[in-house]
Amino acid sequence: MRTSQNGIAVLKYFENCSLSAYPDPATGGAPWTIGWGHTGPEVVRGLVWEQAKADSQLLADLAEREIAVSCAVTVSLNQGQFDALVDFVYNLGARNFEGSTLLRLINAGDMDKAIDQFPRWNRAAGKPMRGLTRRRAAEAALFAGKTGAQAIAIGVASA
Repeated sequence: MRTSQNGIAVLKYFENCSLSAYPDPATGGAPWTIGWGHTGPEVVRGLVWEQAKADSQLLADLAEREIAVSCAVTVSLNQGQFDALVDFVYNLGARNFEGSTLLRLINAGDMDKAIDQFPRWNRAAGKPMRGLTRRRAAEAALFAGKTGAQAIAIGVASA
């Protein structure tokens, strides 16, 4: 399964695109981020990309997250559920997802309780973050079957 345009719309809305590396908002330092939320050892203060590099890296990063979701989830997902989980993993990482109650509930087939797990992941460095609260609300909406535009509106209205 691949991320749909709805999933990409939500991801791009909450990631934004920065062609200059910037520090993590919660720590003021590592991890440094560039493009559409790309992190890695090559991302350091002062790094600048062209838009084409940011866009191509987004596709590579998405493919990696799609594989992580596909490998971790053992039940069938619909497109909105897959999109929401790819965005979740894109933002929080595969390891956090693989050890989560969210994944355990999904693999148990309890999608209603799984939706309730998204808001629990709104902290960075131990502090609730408005942007993460909004993003988790949008992911929950995607998971529940809303379109990308609807999910973004729900996320924006949530905090």
